[in-house]
Amino acid sequence: MRTRLTAFTRDGFHFDVVDSGPIDGPVVVALHGFPQTASSLAELAALLGARGYRTVAPDQRGYSPGARPRARSAYRMAELVADVVALIRELGRGPVHLVGHDWGAMVAWSLAARHPDLVRTLVTISVPHPGAFARSLVTGDQLFRSFYMGLFQIPVLPERLLTSRPAVLDRALATTGMAPDVLARVHREIVATGALPTALNWYRALLVPGNRVLSAPLVPVPVTHVWSSGDTALSRRGAELTGRFVTGDYRLAVVEGASHWLPDERPDELAEIVAARIASVPA
Repeated sequence: MRTRLTAFTRDGFHFDVVDSGPIDGPVVVALHGFPQTASSLAELAALLGARGYRTVAPDQRGYSPGARPRARSAYRMAELVADVVALIRELGRGPVHLVGHDWGAMVAWSLAARHPDLVRTLVTISVPHPGAFARSLVTGDQLFRSFYMGLFQIPVLPERLLTSRPAVLDRALATTGMAPDVLARVHREIVATGALPTALNWYRALLVPGNRVLSAPLVPVPVTHVWSSGDTALSRRGAELTGRFVTGDYRLAVVEGASHWLPDERPDELAEIVAARIASVPA
């Protein structure tokens, strides 16, 4: 008899997991982004559960209380991917359907590129393939949109400012379209629990020597990339370039009039997109 997975461990770190939907259903592994936890995917998971899918969503490295190393080198892409590989192997269910939003999408891209045997289908939300993102930095306005990544490289100051002055964090996220109830969840789950400094390490690891964030190989599995027209952080250019880095069946889904926070804002549409991608491959 299968049992729910509430946690898994890797290299001495303990990761919390939310496991929902029919226990015997096809498995969807869903990866959250910054600055959120698996709760940001709860509505999407419920909608997928109603369609017969089991969704397993971990609180990733830096977010789970038992998995918050302080060194930025601990947040290299190879480590982030290895965490999810360990989760998939813990499930023991063969290749999974993989969904990722924001930084979770970046991890999903790298995992599908380097471990295609573990991924049956891939849906990435907001963040394009790393190669497409890199090209969009020099062929569009993505560099301007990503200015905050440079600010996050400053040690200590960003988390102190955002923690001591909640209104600064609220204004920054509200300008990207984050709703007030979602902002409140960020304060409860990220700021109040002390996860903000280690969550910021995902950005600070970008400058760690040898961290191959923007060099993922071509992705051979079936992929749907989702981009929203109101996303202030990610440009259309990256979304348009992504198909060049996928050798499997590829679809681009554009959600009009939505912000960057699609799992919170448009879970119904995302569930349809995920279900359609899963249905595109033989059971």
